[in-house]
This record gives sequence, C-alpha cells and structure tokens, in this order.
Amino acid sequence: MKKKLVVLTGAGISAESGLKTFRDTDGLWEGYNVYDVATPEAWRKNPDLVQDFYNQRRKQVLAAQPNDAHLGLVELEKYYDVQVITQNIDDLHERAGSSNVIHLHGVITRSQSDLNPGLTYPIDGWEIKMGDRCELGSQLRAHVVWFGESVPMIETASEICESADIFVLVGSSLAVYPAAGLINFVPSQSPRYIIDPKIPEVRNRKQVIRIEKTATEGLKELLQLLT
Repeated sequence: MKKKLVVLTGAGISAESGLKTFRDTDGLWEGYNVYDVATPEAWRKNPDLVQDFYNQRRKQVLAAQPNDAHLGLVELEKYYDVQVITQNIDDLHERAGSSNVIHLHGVITRSQSDLNPGLTYPIDGWEIKMGDRCELGSQLRAHVVWFGESVPMIETASEICESADIFVLVGSSLAVYPAAGLINFVPSQSPRYIIDPKIPEVRNRKQVIRIEKTATEGLKELLQLLT
C-alpha cells in the first residue's frame, strides 16, 4: 500500500509558468489593488471591472503551460498516493496530469453563480460576459474565493492533512489563512518538506526538511530524496 503524500502548493509553483501573484508586489495584482478586484464589495461596486480582470487572468492561465515542478508531482504518483491541495486558481496541476487536486480558492477556468457559489460551470474559452446567467437567473462570475468569503474546501483539506504520512509545501509563504494553518494538521511524526527560496517559519521545526530552491529545482531534489 502506497504512503499518503500530501502536497500544498502556492503561487511559487505557478510563477515559473509565468503567472504572477499579488503577494510579490505589495498587494498589487497585475497593477490592481487586490481589494478593488478580489472582494464581494468590489464586485458590487464595479462588476464590469472585476469581470474583465478575471477574464484577462483566465486568458493568461489558458496560455500558460505546466512546468517541471507540476510534472514532478505527477511523477511522484508512481511511488505514493499523492493528494495535491492548491491555493492557486489556475488549472496547471490538472493539465500536468495530477490525479487528485483540491482547489482551496476555486479555479478560474470555471464560472459560478452570483447567488449560489455551489453552482459552477465550465467556461467555453476565456470570457464570461456580463449577461451570462446561471440556472437561477443570476450573473455568472469567476469561480474564485475572494477576500471575505468562506473557503468551502478547508475542512476537507484539513482532514487530508491529518492523514499525511509525508507532507510537502511548495511555493507558499504561508501568508494566506486559513490555508496557511493546514500544515498544523499534519501528524507530528510525519516529515515535512518545504520547497521555497524563502522558507517560512513553521511549528515542529525538527520535522522540517528545508529545500531552499525554486519549485522546479526543489522538485528535482525532492524526487531524488523520495524515490
């Protein structure tokens, strides 16, 4: 029976595919203050701006390609029962071939109902138009968890972390909660590998194996250590 390997990924793994993160630019995301494009208040105030912002981000995601770090996680499935939990809203893990992926903050390649976030739909192409409506008659928006909204998959992710024989953190500064707290659910005896050029501070540091590298270089080293 394969050991359970749980991987939590953040913006650092997608950065090497050319996708930017607001965390690297002092609260700006592609030139916008995140509170102007990533809150329910922003959507109510200027839905056209917010819709266009995510349409442009979706276009970028669809043009991006999975990198060697994404592919390295797929390679690990030969040896482990791998569960990916990602803070990212792109679909690069799925396109790389990962079998089990949970998106904590939604996935930009789907739309959701403005009334019921549980109603989500695939998007044909890169654009959601104003006037595109869900089955309830409400405007469709990006399937993305905004600041101030609940994170519906967090409990499931917590339970998965509790079952980890090995835990890997890739490309996350552990700055966004509640996702940042997931590492604390990992059993104390389970080794934790952290891959990032700047290793964040965590509890139980004795169990942490630090790989101070980018996601692509770090995954190469992790594969050597674990296979």
